[in-house]
Amino acid sequence: MKAVNVKLLDVRGLTDITDAMIVASGNSDRHVRSIADRVIEKAREAGRRPLGIEGTRDNEWVLVDLQDVLLHVMLPRVREFYAIEQLWEPSPASARPVAAGASRRRRGAGSRAAAP
Repeated sequence: MKAVNVKLLDVRGLTDITDAMIVASGNSDRHVRSIADRVIEKAREAGRRPLGIEGTRDNEWVLVDLQDVLLHVMLPRVREFYAIEQLWEPSPASARPVAAGASRRRRGAGSRAAAP
């Protein structure tokens, strides 16, 4: 079976940790693990060694770090709960250009940062 609801997120300019994130769903914990294992196998065949693999104990959310690409494979309920796509997609407010000369309010030490 193939991954379900696959989404590619271009995060260049948003973070220095990776260039792209792939978010996909699996229909069961075994399916999630199988998708991640297949990607790891294909990456190794292409000469790419994963820098890290997390979540293989429960297989509800498996993360594979391929350096320039982070793969997130999740169960649908986990994906819906964490809404990772919404964290990394630009919001309409951030897409608007800032007028020349407009001051930007700086966050104070007590402010919470939204970016991971």
